[in-house]
Amino acid sequence: MEIPETDSEDEMAPGWEERCTTDGLVFYAHHATKTTQWHHPRTNKKKRVTGELPFGWERQITEEGKVFFVDHLNHKTTYTDPRLAFAVEESKSLTDLRQRFDSSTTGIQILHGRDLTGRIAIVTGANCGIGYETARSLAYHGCTVVFACRDLTKAEAAIARIQKQRPSSTCHALQVDLASLTSVRMFAHTFSVRFGRCDVLLLNAGVFGLPHTLTEDGLETTFQVNHLSQFYLALLLQPLLVQSTPARVIFVSSESHRFATLNTENISEDLLSPSHKSSYTSIIAYCNTKLCNVLTALEMQRRFGDQGINCYAVHPGNAVSTYLTRHWWAYRLLYAVVRPFTKSLQQACATSVYCAASVDISRFGGIYVNNCVPCLPSQSSLDSILSNRLWITSLSMIEHVLGRRAFSMQPLSKCNEQSPNNKASDTC
Repeated sequence: MEIPETDSEDEMAPGWEERCTTDGLVFYAHHATKTTQWHHPRTNKKKRVTGELPFGWERQITEEGKVFFVDHLNHKTTYTDPRLAFAVEESKSLTDLRQRFDSSTTGIQILHGRDLTGRIAIVTGANCGIGYETARSLAYHGCTVVFACRDLTKAEAAIARIQKQRPSSTCHALQVDLASLTSVRMFAHTFSVRFGRCDVLLLNAGVFGLPHTLTEDGLETTFQVNHLSQFYLALLLQPLLVQSTPARVIFVSSESHRFATLNTENISEDLLSPSHKSSYTSIIAYCNTKLCNVLTALEMQRRFGDQGINCYAVHPGNAVSTYLTRHWWAYRLLYAVVRPFTKSLQQACATSVYCAASVDISRFGGIYVNNCVPCLPSQSSLDSILSNRLWITSLSMIEHVLGRRAFSMQPLSKCNEQSPNNKASDTC
């Protein structure tokens, strides 16, 4: 029978054997002294594994009552619990967290051996680019993935590619247009009724390099798509996330947030969503929305972290060649030139996947993660006064469009009637 290989960093002195209990606690047995202990003989740290077996494995018992494990994917068996190959050290703080991944790690590698069967994840903008690779990585490991996309045809085509490669994967497409708050609300209602739980909300969609345009809600497009609509979606699904605890919310931000111009003195609806092109610069607008993503993730952790929701902001990588640059030919050219020197899409999705499913980071929320490593964001993003003002301003802007009951999640048919000024009535 095959024995899983152990990490060289965890090699022990002769006579010791690593074992684990059924509930995932790792212990160490010494054959000569016939003693056991919870701490690793070399590092003196405790370790644990998830309660689930790796994807494709099954626990069986012989007629003599001996437990063994079957790997149905590779047609192998072993008496050694395969979960031990994926044990992680218990960390008391983020500084104690061992770095196991870096900028070259892929999303598939992050999930090696994980079984996400039974979990449901939403990925916005999942039909292409980093969102597609994120969704594909999760689906490959048993997670039910909902593609939240504006174009259902493209979403269905993306799902078909995944299911051709992995027929057992479970993916669904639901339409949402982030340029419409009403569409966001309809998506949240439909998803809640259809699926009844949400383990991971991965807010990946975004736009970049747009000229000044207004959405049907009268808001600047970059601001609404990159921040406001996804903030609204997270709030609408917050009760469902609480019911599904432990749950995770991931905001895909960018290192560009460090160049934002927002601060406690100038934050306003007009700065966030300029009504005239004379006060609009696409680069600044993008950087500001990326700061909004980090601020929202940290503020959401403060408000809902004690309810079992962990929130993260992530940076996928620099100058990654994606569909994001489609609106600006100069950036398409630049990204094409630097493409050989930047991350692949699978590498770019790794940090999102890490925050969505890694056991390592499950105890820690309200952090900014780059290259699968928690790190400090900009000083502005750590300003709780600024994040609170952004939160309140965002709520006000949503209520201005949809009315005072924008967050009630009532049947939507009653709330789609528009008043003469093209705003939803206050009864919605």
